[in-house]
This record gives sequence, C-alpha cells and structure tokens, in this order.
Amino acid sequence: MNRLIIFVFLLISSMGFAQQQAAEKLPRPKLVVGIMVDQMRWDYLYRYYDRYQPNGFKRMLREGFTCENTFIDYVPTVTGIGHSTVYTGSVPAIHGITGNDFLINATGLSINCVGDSTVQTVGSSSNAGKMSPRNLLVTTITDELKLATNFRSKVIGIALKDRGAILPAGHLANAAYWFDDASGNMITSAYYMDELPGWVQEFNAKKLPEKYLKQDWKTLYGLNTYTQSLPDDNPYEGKFSGQETPVFPVKTSGMLEKGFGVLRRVPFGNSYTFDMAKAAVENEKLGQGAFTDFLALSFSATDGVGHQFGINSIEVEDTYLRLDKDIASFFAFLDGKIGKGNYTVFLTADHGAAHNSQFLMDRKVPAGIWKGGDLMNELNTLLEKKYQAAKLVSRFSASQVSLNDPVIRKNNLDKESIKQDCIRFLKDVPGVAFVVDMERASEASIPEEIKNRIINGYNPYRSGVIQVILEPGWQGYTQGTGHSVWNPYDAHIPAVFMGWGIKQGKTVRQTHMTDIAPTIASLLRVQMPNGSIGKAIPEALK
Repeated sequence: MNRLIIFVFLLISSMGFAQQQAAEKLPRPKLVVGIMVDQMRWDYLYRYYDRYQPNGFKRMLREGFTCENTFIDYVPTVTGIGHSTVYTGSVPAIHGITGNDFLINATGLSINCVGDSTVQTVGSSSNAGKMSPRNLLVTTITDELKLATNFRSKVIGIALKDRGAILPAGHLANAAYWFDDASGNMITSAYYMDELPGWVQEFNAKKLPEKYLKQDWKTLYGLNTYTQSLPDDNPYEGKFSGQETPVFPVKTSGMLEKGFGVLRRVPFGNSYTFDMAKAAVENEKLGQGAFTDFLALSFSATDGVGHQFGINSIEVEDTYLRLDKDIASFFAFLDGKIGKGNYTVFLTADHGAAHNSQFLMDRKVPAGIWKGGDLMNELNTLLEKKYQAAKLVSRFSASQVSLNDPVIRKNNLDKESIKQDCIRFLKDVPGVAFVVDMERASEASIPEEIKNRIINGYNPYRSGVIQVILEPGWQGYTQGTGHSVWNPYDAHIPAVFMGWGIKQGKTVRQTHMTDIAPTIASLLRVQMPNGSIGKAIPEALK
C-alpha cells in the first residue's frame, strides 16, 4: 500500500513538473523591428530635435537607450556594406560585401552586391528582381533567429532599394520586397517565392506611388520656419529634371511620365515603405504568433534626397520632419497591433554624409573638390606607356584602385610593380592624405583608427588593392553630397534601442556598428551571426 501511495505521489509530482515546464517559455519579444535610415548622420537626432513630434525620434530617445558614439568599423562607408554589417556584426573582410557593387578580382567581372543571374523577377517583367543574398558570405541575426526557432519565426525585409531589403533579411528570410521603378510595384525574387502573395498584389493594386507623386512635394511648414537650413534657392543643391532652380514646391506630378524612380528622391518614398511595413504586419500577422518575428526595414529616400540636395538643405530638413511623423505613426500602429512593451525596435544608419565641399570652402573651412573620377584614365595612360598594355586599372571607385588581374596575367606583368607605380602617382594628387597598399595596411604609417578600418574593409577577392584616404572635407560633389570615407561625418551613426528588454538611458563610450547584431542576439538569446566580431552592449539590456 505504501508503495502505491509513493508511486501515485511521484506520478502526480512528475505531471506537475511537466506542466510547469510546458508553461514556462523563453522570454523574448513578440516582434523585432530593425529600422535603418539610409544616409542618416548621428547629429540628425538632434539637429531638428525641437521640431520633432513627441512620439517619433523623441520617443526613442525618451523611452529607449541611445549609443551616442557609434562608429562604422571599415572603409568605404556605403549602403550595401552598412546593411550587411549591421545585421551580421561582421565587416567586409569577412562577410564579403565590399561595396554596392564590386569586382571579382580573379575574373575581373563586376557584380551588384545582391545581383543573382540565376533567379527571376517576381511581380514585374523588369530585371529588377534578379537579386538574392547569395553574395553575402555569413549569416545574419535574422538567419540566427530562424535557426534558433527551427524556422518557426517569420523574417521579412522591406525597402525601396533591393540591397536594403535583401541583405538585412538574410539567407533564410520568408520574403524580401523592394521597389521596381518600371512598374511602380513592390517586387521580389524567385529566390524567395514563385508568385507574390495575394496581400502584396492587393497592396500594389492601390497604386500608392502614383497617388503620392500626384500630391507634389510641398514643405510641411512655412519656408521661413526652416531655420536649420540654407535658403531654398542656393548654389549647393542639385535640381530635378525640368527645374530651373532647386526650390519648392517640387512638381512630382509632372514627373510620372518618366516612371516612378523619382519616388526614391522624395520623402513620399519613406511613407510608402511604412505603408508596406504596416501591410506586412497585418497580413503576415507578424508578432502575433508563438515565436518572435523580425521585420527589417530600410528607408532609402533619405539617401536620394541627401545626395541631390546636401545636408544643409530645406529638402533634407523637411524629409526628416516627415520621417519623424511616419515613425510616430508606425509606433502607434505597433502599440495597437502588438502591444506597447511587446516589441523591440532598433534604429541605425548605413552611413552618414559630408557637408558640400564648395559650401565649406565658401566659408573658409578647409576642403576641396576631389577629381577621383578623372584619375583612372590618367593612371591607365601612364601605365600603358610603361607596360605596353591597356586598361591595367579596371576600377577606381570609393577611393579604391582595382587592377585588371586577367590582363596582368595574360601579359605576364609584374603586379607589384604596377601597384607601386599607382601609389607613387596618387601620393602627389591634391586632396590625398594617405595612399595605402591594402595588403600591407598593418605596416602603413597612418593613425591606428584609419588603419584598422582599412584592414576591416579589405577582402582580397573582392576589394581594390590600393586605398586612398582623402584630406577631411574633400569629396567629389559640387552640388548635393556624398559619402564613403572614414571621417565622423560619414562614419558616426545613430544606434538607438527601444521596447521589450531595453533599458532607458544612454552611453557616450565608443560603440561600433558591429555591436548591434550581438546586442540583439543577446536580447533574443540566440547565437551571434557566424562572422560576427562585435560585442553586445550590456548597458542597453535589462
């Protein structure tokens, strides 16, 4: 009898323990939202702070945790690399994305960083969907979430730019969607699916790009209130085709006959991206299941506006005031759909942007106009005279020189000698601070910070062989602006976390772009991406 009682007691106890185990669940947010703002300088958090809504950027700063000194870990600072690095915690030397496009040195072939000729466009008859993440050599934090939940989490990437959607979403994404200029639709690739889901087809049927562009771009507020910017008509801004001067209002309604590409250079492009994000949450029921989902968003119109008008323009100020309103609206949507405190958001950028060089020079700030675009022909002319072979320099982009390996091999030439001739020539070019042999960067007599970024950016199979470092303030734009250099204006980016599992506060110690993925991995209790070199930011986590 005693044995029977003991047996029953143990059985009941084990059942209770099993029920307790079944009831316990690993604590994770319902949804993670990554927000990347293309070309957002860190100081944009504060440059327009007084004009922001209470519940957009200000909400993130008020409720969340901000890393005030987050820097990019490599050169060059461009979009494809930035998106890859944020989501992998890695650098081009490891993850392999060395530019928006790059050469495969062994063959001399140039490829788009997400180009993939083996897949077809889904959702359009154009070639804009022949893309995939296959050129990315490592996993992303989104991949690691999928692996950790045995593929039961959903991951979706959305952006106007293909690379802005594809690279963050990773190799295992349920979907990535990007904008097709030809059709005005959100499209995808056969890498993910054979046909657009019904909800995406319905979204495209609304013809939102056309509706937005028919509104024309007028400022949110009176022109005289944009006191953080230069006058509307100034010589440092680029014009839209058909404009006599770069001023408001911008008649986007008259640009429709040339296609929908203008959406990338007006703030409506960001609003449209948020529309797609809300539709994805609604229809894919993101954050509403048993497992954590991940929505990777990238806002590309800020880059288009910035490049054309420059960072001191009313156009950029108005774009960020509109983006702030859109962010506030999106957070309100998530609060209602997922529940405040049930989701985690991080916001960062792929790179910043420089002051227009002519603007600086006109105000007696040291700067200059970089003539790098003309140097490739000069170098090739010089080298052809010496080596009797044409086009020995195959590319000069983002201040990197690539040599034509197939031609050098064919002609049995001394690559090292050619490289040194290029270095000697470039050292005497105005605006050049340093010229670095990338294979020997560790030996270069340059500041350690710059040296490390060159080493991190160098992939011997996909990078150039020479890195040119310009003097501060030098860039190649007489109108608008650009980016790609190590300086703080390009490499100092925002990194703000908010929501589930995030403390309120800030740190002013130096953190890095590569730290974002490990921080999210720690939050989610999943493995870091397999190429990650970053470190979690413990101050940000509860």
